Formats: sequence, C-alpha cells, structure tokens
Amino acid sequence: MIRLPELDSAAPERFPDPRTALREPNGLLAFGGDLSPARLLAAYGQGIFPWYGEQEPILWWSPDPRCVFRTEALRINRSLRRQLHGKPWRVSVDRAFEAVIRACAAPRDGHAGTWIVPEMIEAYVALHRLGHAHSVEVWDGARLVGGVYGVAVGQLFGGESMFSAESGGSKLALAALADLLRRWGWPLIDAQVANAHTLGLGAKEIPRERYLHEAARLTALPGRVGSWADAEALLLQPGAAPTVD
Repeated sequence: MIRLPELDSAAPERFPDPRTALREPNGLLAFGGDLSPARLLAAYGQGIFPWYGEQEPILWWSPDPRCVFRTEALRINRSLRRQLHGKPWRVSVDRAFEAVIRACAAPRDGHAGTWIVPEMIEAYVALHRLGHAHSVEVWDGARLVGGVYGVAVGQLFGGESMFSAESGGSKLALAALADLLRRWGWPLIDAQVANAHTLGLGAKEIPRERYLHEAARLTALPGRVGSWADAEALLLQPGAAPTVD
C-alpha cells in the first residue's frame, strides 16, 4: 500500500523533502493541498510540480532523474530552418497565454484525456496575471500555430507544455524561449520528465540532487515578475534564426 503525506491546507509553502519521493511511481511525493499561486510558486521553488488527471486528487512530484534543457544548447538547426523556410510566421511573448494553455490541453494523438484539467488552466492563468507564468507564441497571420508555457521563479523557468497546430510550431516556440532566456543569462528550462519528444529536441536527464542544487541557486536570484511582452523585440524570428547543428 502506498502511503503519501497529505499537504497542510494552512501552510501552502510547506512540502515534504523532494528526496523522500517514491521510487515507484518515480517522483510521487504528496497529495492534496490546492493550486493557489502561493503553493505553486513554493512548489516550483523546491523542485516540485503538480501532475494529475481528472477525478484524481492533486498529486505532487519530484522525479529522479530530472529532465532539463540547457538554453545555451537549444538553438534552431539546419533541418528546422529548412522546414521554416518561406513560412510567414512570427513569434511573440505573453500575448496569448490562455490560448496557448488551452491548445496544450486539447486532446492529441488520439487520446481523449488530458492532465491539464480545468482547475490547472484556471490556476496557471492566475499565475500569468500575477506575472509568474509566461508563454511564447508562434503565429501564421492571426492564427496561433505553436506555443509553449511555463512558470518562472527567480531565474529558473519551469516548462509545462507546448503544442503545434503546424509542423515546427512547438520547436520554434521552444527555441525562441531558450533564445530569450539565454540573453538574460538564465541557463535552464525544466522539462520535468523525459520522453522521446523532449529528448529528441535536445533535453538531458540529470540526477535529482543536482537539479535541486541548481534550482535552489537559480530561484534565489532576482527574476523578472510581470509581463514579458516588452522583451518581444529580443525574440528570434524564423527569418533571423541562427543556423546551428
């Protein structure tokens, strides 16, 4: 029988030590609590994130190993540049956060369900309005064709999900996000749990202990709370993207 700690509803900042998370299922740490801004920010700051499905309690995770992107290594390569050639796409930031998260929540690959349940959407939209959650969008005219969103705590960016309505849309959004963070000196995008897609994009797995050490350092640094829309001019655009293999 699995016995998990239940979070204290009166102490949103208090979580069990991530190192006490279960080995199977990998990283399951606690249940309960809520998705208030205070609790979510405290969780990300401690290397913890929520992940659960419909009809389930809120579950909190800190897996070992941890999947991350290094912003210095995440650049557009020749194959993606060729794929984008001739597309009149443009990239923006924090212009359509709710549209991006809803697109990420839409069923895909023949699966009807999603872990981005309505309460999650509401919680992350609230974080966005407070200046802690951000999105990068890819547009074809007025049509949203790709995007990525996540949470910033200090100088750590916790990537949550991305989507493509056209091939290459999510890759461009992720590359643009990494380009922006790299310009600011932010070295890391947390991708949480590895899968074939993220590993194919260049993500790496590192031991949880190493991740927690880096996360503690980065979240203690001064961040950028508020809208990132003013940074839009810094974002790489398809026609100006660097060609790096």
